[in-house]
Amino acid sequence: MAADNKKDNKKKYSGDAYSMDGVTISFDNTRTYINLTLEPKAFSKEIDVKEVREALSQGETKQLYVSEKALKSACDTANHYFKTDDDTVVSERIGERKNAEVEFRVPEDGMRANLVLTTPYGGKFPSLDAVLSLAAKKKIKRGLSTKIIKQMLIEAKQAPAGTIIEETVAKGLPARNGKNSKFVPLVPNALERVLRPQTGSGERVDMRNLGEVICVKINTPVLRRTAPTQGRSGFDVKGNRIDAVAGEWVDFKMGGGTVVSDGDANLLMSAISGMPKYKDQTMTVDDTFICSGVNVGSGHVNYEGAVLVNGDVTEKMEIKASGDVTINGFVESAYIESGGDIIITEGAMGKVNDTQGDFQCKLVAAGSIHVQHGQGIDVQCNGDITVGRQLAYSRLRCAGAVIVGQIDKPMGNLFACEIVGQARVEAGTLGAVSGSTLKVDFSPGFNLLLERKDSLDELLKQLRENNLKHKEKISLIKSKKVPRELQNKVAEALELVNNENALLEWLENKSNIVKMAKESYQTDIKLIANKRLYPGVSAKLNNRSWRSEREFERVKVHYDSHEWHYDPIV
Repeated sequence: MAADNKKDNKKKYSGDAYSMDGVTISFDNTRTYINLTLEPKAFSKEIDVKEVREALSQGETKQLYVSEKALKSACDTANHYFKTDDDTVVSERIGERKNAEVEFRVPEDGMRANLVLTTPYGGKFPSLDAVLSLAAKKKIKRGLSTKIIKQMLIEAKQAPAGTIIEETVAKGLPARNGKNSKFVPLVPNALERVLRPQTGSGERVDMRNLGEVICVKINTPVLRRTAPTQGRSGFDVKGNRIDAVAGEWVDFKMGGGTVVSDGDANLLMSAISGMPKYKDQTMTVDDTFICSGVNVGSGHVNYEGAVLVNGDVTEKMEIKASGDVTINGFVESAYIESGGDIIITEGAMGKVNDTQGDFQCKLVAAGSIHVQHGQGIDVQCNGDITVGRQLAYSRLRCAGAVIVGQIDKPMGNLFACEIVGQARVEAGTLGAVSGSTLKVDFSPGFNLLLERKDSLDELLKQLRENNLKHKEKISLIKSKKVPRELQNKVAEALELVNNENALLEWLENKSNIVKMAKESYQTDIKLIANKRLYPGVSAKLNNRSWRSEREFERVKVHYDSHEWHYDPIV
């Protein structure tokens, strides 16, 4: 084994075997397994694993599987014998010819089946029939795609040995659950009727007949309940039927002034003559006070129900109602308060006290407010403010949008107003040639959301910390043997921790809802001018402000990434 023997790197290939100094790589009789024989006494130096691996990467062994662990172990052992002058021959089975591996994976719900294909090491590829036969053995019979399996087999033939290819080859059909019964209003709300867009022929609401249009007589059908649907059954990949959950009958939420029809349990009738209102899946028919005008002669109106005025409301008069207030006329410097919507089919106008900034005409509603045109009015509501033609020199505060013009395409004029809103402000023209200021502040609604988010986050942080401590304590208790007399106490503690977990989950959901509301708020606030936007128009969200210094044609001003942007409307 001296160096002058010059056996270094001497390699020989003969038939089924490969050999170099003291290293022989051969097949077994079946040509399935690779055997490695190492003779330390024939080594001229320590054997290098890399050289053996290089030898294995040539010839027929190139395509076969080789165990790195077995190869390294054999070389390490032989090198040890070489260094200790031990002539023991090391023989190790280091590799084999492997056929392709085919496996189907079906999750517990059985709604899909994945085919996992491991490409062969010099072995055989499965045929399409063999794969389909295995699928049948696994009882996969529905939704199986032979097209995807064929594509996988083609891909496997081009992939290197040992590549794992996985695809979903079968899908079940989920059951479609039935829908609960729905409610279909048979009469429109007064606001919907007034705001309904004109038809192409120019058809309009005849305001002279408004009382007849928006009020219903006794025993008028007002709400229909549709039958729940049964849904559609599904199946999993093994062919098992998945039953659908049928929809349920939802009980009527009956507001005042309604009754279920004697002849049809799915029909709600008006029990009185009055004004119908459908809100939050509840139909109410308000007892309606109808008068021909509100003036000094009639006196103030304070009514527990809806109010319909077929005439004007004159200076310094008051209307207070728990339901909708509909005025088929003009309002001048009056006070109107409604527990629902306020609808003024003509206009509203008031004097403004310049020194004190007081408005003589005030409209306050729990719902939305609609005015055909307005000037010098103070408007507050929890819904949207819609104006038919024009609004100027007014103060608006709402929890929704401000729209001036037709609902489907607002082209009205809005200028010289102060607006506090929580959604878009849209009109044909924003501002005026004179440069009168139109201020829109979106801050209060956003700050309210931020306060809610901060208080929820603080509460969540405290609850998470407490919950973690409690879980650790419970784990500690569970790891110890609890005396019988204390087992009830432990059960109570477990129940308290479970309740705390449920509360934490509920709060997490609420926190996510508020977070999404904050994001959508910033998306919803915008100024839209469908004709023109003049200088002097400003938008504000806390310390982020935008002001127009020039005239814009058809433009949208929106808030994104903590900044105001303006884009032309194309």
